[in-house]
Amino acid sequence: MKVAVINFSGNVGKSTVAKHLLQNRIKDAEFVAVESINSDEGDGDQVRGKQFGALQEQLMMLDAAVVDVGASNVEDFIKLMQQYRGSHEDFDLYVVPVVKESKQMRDTIATIQALKKMGVPAKKIRVVFNKVESDDVLEEAFFPIFAFHEGEKAFTLKTGAVIEYSDLFQRLRAMNMTVDELLADTTDWKAKLKNPANPEEKAQAANMISMRRLAASGKENLDAVYAAVVAK
Repeated sequence: MKVAVINFSGNVGKSTVAKHLLQNRIKDAEFVAVESINSDEGDGDQVRGKQFGALQEQLMMLDAAVVDVGASNVEDFIKLMQQYRGSHEDFDLYVVPVVKESKQMRDTIATIQALKKMGVPAKKIRVVFNKVESDDVLEEAFFPIFAFHEGEKAFTLKTGAVIEYSDLFQRLRAMNMTVDELLADTTDWKAKLKNPANPEEKAQAANMISMRRLAASGKENLDAVYAAVVAK
């Protein structure tokens, strides 16, 4: 499976979705960050044609990939995909994360419209509702997205594709770890908490125990979201 995580807007959790939701659940998926493919070209944020061509050819060689399209590169990415006619067919799914801020929802709708214009069918475009609070009523918090879906049916809406709000992902980013890596850690942090070598180790142990508790519920949530996103 090859998935593009895309949105015209920043701050919607594209990297969280790409790394924590998709990469670890798609077998042998290679992670590609589009923002990094031009890092040695001296062209700022612009994605150049030759770079998109190289990325396209790389994807053709892979059986599975998760492509995280940085917000500053989305417009160029879509324009070049139109230029390389039919290249949008290389992806099995386009995952569009959205948060409940008005600007991000408007940008999400614009992203879906651009994909539709390019010829991506609704069944390939999946919205993931991100940073959803426990007391949110989904249809109310994301009313513009639901209204857009009702009016155009340009994407696939799954009410189970809801990532619950948690500071887990921000804390994992600071540690440069994934949920699975954290849960796979076999260190006995409870023992270190009881008998620390120093105050720093005690603080680290308390932090890791707290993080593992968050990760356990987070993984359960992500498993459910993934099942909703990939369901036909």
